[in-house]
Amino acid sequence: MSGVTATVVRLKLSLLRGGLRQSGGRRAAYVASAVVALLFAALQLIGLIALRGHAHVESLAVLAAAVLGLGWAVMPLFFPSGDETLDPTRLVMLPLRPRPLVRALLAASLVGIGPLFTVCLLAGSVAAVARGAGAFAVGAVAVVLALLVCVALARAVAAANVRLLTSRKGRDLAVLSGLVIAVGAQLVNFGVQRLGSSGLAQLDPAADVLQWVPPASAIAAVHAAGDGSYGVAAAQLALAALALVALVAVWTRHLTRLMTSPDGSTLAAADTAARARASGGLARLLPPGRTGTAVERSLRYVWRDPKTKAAWVTSLAIGVIVPVFNAWQGTGSVYFACFAAGMLGIQMYNQFGQDTSAFWMVAMTISSPRDAYVELRARALALLVITLPYATTVTVLTTAILGDWPRLPEALGLSFALLGAMLATGAWTSARFPYSIPQEGHKNVAPGQTGLAWISIFGGMIAAALLCAPVIALTIWLHVSEGGDGWTWLLLPAGTAYGAGLTLLGLRLAAPRTAARLPEILTAVSKG
Repeated sequence: MSGVTATVVRLKLSLLRGGLRQSGGRRAAYVASAVVALLFAALQLIGLIALRGHAHVESLAVLAAAVLGLGWAVMPLFFPSGDETLDPTRLVMLPLRPRPLVRALLAASLVGIGPLFTVCLLAGSVAAVARGAGAFAVGAVAVVLALLVCVALARAVAAANVRLLTSRKGRDLAVLSGLVIAVGAQLVNFGVQRLGSSGLAQLDPAADVLQWVPPASAIAAVHAAGDGSYGVAAAQLALAALALVALVAVWTRHLTRLMTSPDGSTLAAADTAARARASGGLARLLPPGRTGTAVERSLRYVWRDPKTKAAWVTSLAIGVIVPVFNAWQGTGSVYFACFAAGMLGIQMYNQFGQDTSAFWMVAMTISSPRDAYVELRARALALLVITLPYATTVTVLTTAILGDWPRLPEALGLSFALLGAMLATGAWTSARFPYSIPQEGHKNVAPGQTGLAWISIFGGMIAAALLCAPVIALTIWLHVSEGGDGWTWLLLPAGTAYGAGLTLLGLRLAAPRTAARLPEILTAVSKG
């Protein structure tokens, strides 16, 4: 190992040790995540070996390698701070040439839980598909090639986007991780159900294509060698090797540009004032006065604040995935569409905590219950601007997939009633149980306030469900009574009116408490 490579590897280990020494909680989190990842890798390894001899196991192995490569490609975009060595701009002041630095960073990338997890999955895939000594020999090369392709892919993506990822706007990309996890979990659930009913043969068409796409082509080469098709195996290994060379070349080019070109932060922004834009069309559509200002502020938080945006993105994704995927699989119901309204209704809880310490500027403008009522009403209106069309769209889409159009009015009525109940309880719990949301890190509750968060969210959700009991009872009564099915369309106006009434009542009850508890609220939300 060259001097530069050894130094960078030691630097990676030092960064890892230094991070673990910061706190006992960080060490515990790292150890726990390592144990979980390695346990999952071991289970996958055992599962793949157990499938050895299955008629379609090669399709599963090829697809697993392709998904693994995709994971390595998107990892730097969603978790840019997960590895300090992903940012080569930290080394610009050192007298290092690009090629030795690329070799050193590639070696340092092989240190960590991710590469070990990858090796376990690749080794299990090789063990599952290899037949004969020649196939195992090809498998040894395939594991190394596939691992290097994955690591080089992650490095090339990070180098190409490092300016973006190290900026504030770029770090907001991490909020999409919630969306990816939500979508990915449902896709995995859907895929497992399909495989359970139809078997691994469902993967053959995708595997036929992906066997020529690195790094999956390396695993496909093992299966080809086991069948005696050494020419095909050599071609698939060559594809993986060419992909590695191309990725290293792209990485080197971007690294050279990063190490030699000036950063945009060092250039004068003479035309900043010229590019400044006034408020867009949204401000002109809002009512004048405090209401319009508060609505615009709330919507800007949704778009600009990373924590608020993360919560909204996750809620929007899960709210549509659960009803639509269940309907798509034929196991859902139009009533599942209420999940969309419920997920976005949660955003009404802890309204003042979302402002963090900036709430003091809002608190200075509240001197009476009337001021508090207008503020809460504006926040509820901002939420309704997004939630009403969203809940309606999800309900119509779910109904269309199921083809159960007669139940559309009652599903919409229940959704609107649930939304109104959550707005009402959210306004009240925001004043009664406020808590702080830390701006740094991934925690959504400040230390010592977990109990408040549980009471606010889950207590409010239980209360909202109880408040919806009259509409639910009316729905059941219309369905069980003779001739009642012809009157279920009344649930749409009834549910809408009931939800609107609950919202107004909740805002009226929460306003005096908000005005009276401003000092306590300000203290609670500023702890983070």
